[in-house]
Amino acid sequence: MADDLTEFEVRVFEWIRQSDFEGVPWSTKTAAKSFKCSEDEIFEAVASLTKKIPTRIQIYYEDGNVHIAAE
Repeated sequence: MADDLTEFEVRVFEWIRQSDFEGVPWSTKTAAKSFKCSEDEIFEAVASLTKKIPTRIQIYYEDGNVHIAAE
């Protein structure tokens, strides 16, 4: 994993990697609640992950929902 990830970004990445957001639509509200932070902080972390480790995370829109996959 990229050395320049923050501790929070690593935690969010691992949570995404271990979850099924391919089959279950992504919910920023649920993520924020799980991490006890604001939705903006989740948006910023996910956006940062797509820049820092673009080959390890995929975000796509399907059937009216956002899905996220990480490996």
